[in-house]
Amino acid sequence: MAGCHARDMKWVALAAMVLAVQPAAASQDCTEDAIIVFDGSGSMSEMGFNRLDTPRIFEAREALHRIIPRIERLRRLGLTVYGPGAARDACESVTHHFPPTASAGARILSVIDELAPAGPTPLTRAVAEAAEALDYTRRPATVVLVTDGKETCGGATCQLAAHLAHEGVDLTVHVIGFKVRAEHFDWGRGVNVGAETAASCLAETTGGQYVPAETVDDLVAALSLTLGCPVYGASGPLQRKTPPG
Repeated sequence: MAGCHARDMKWVALAAMVLAVQPAAASQDCTEDAIIVFDGSGSMSEMGFNRLDTPRIFEAREALHRIIPRIERLRRLGLTVYGPGAARDACESVTHHFPPTASAGARILSVIDELAPAGPTPLTRAVAEAAEALDYTRRPATVVLVTDGKETCGGATCQLAAHLAHEGVDLTVHVIGFKVRAEHFDWGRGVNVGAETAASCLAETTGGQYVPAETVDDLVAALSLTLGCPVYGASGPLQRKTPPG
């Protein structure tokens, strides 16, 4: 019983996190297409500092299997993956698997289930190409970037953010920082430095959300918040926004 109570309390905490940022999410009405930009770089196969944890990609797969079948009923989804690939320059390894499509859940899960993480992190290039695929200068759209780290291919992430905000027609980029690790511990200030991915500026500049996630439940809640249109509680049903009047 104590274990069940602890799980219930965790869901309450997750729901509170979602509701705390609900106003921004509630602006979505699910009429705009969305592309998930997924981190397939080598770091997604890491197991943590003690090498006893589950590889990040396993946890990401579990979270997607839990939430994508619910989200696919609400909006058209596309998928872009960066990291692995056959490009001569590894920093060009960005794969657009398919554009926003109705009932895309099975296709998304199939790609992620077969994904073998490898390569660097060209997240700036991936987000830029996803925005182009969404025709962001002509119509509203949403990009949700799931990443466990920082740009490693020299991309100017915050410059891209400013460009997308200036040129886009209501393009929103949400960023989910999944198990982002600090660069080092600052003993003088007593804090971890660099524990938030620099890609957070993509969200800040385009009016999106930056959501940190450490566990499978956190990632489910983060995907619900950024794609759920909106979500009223992390464990409750996803609902379409009711048009006014």
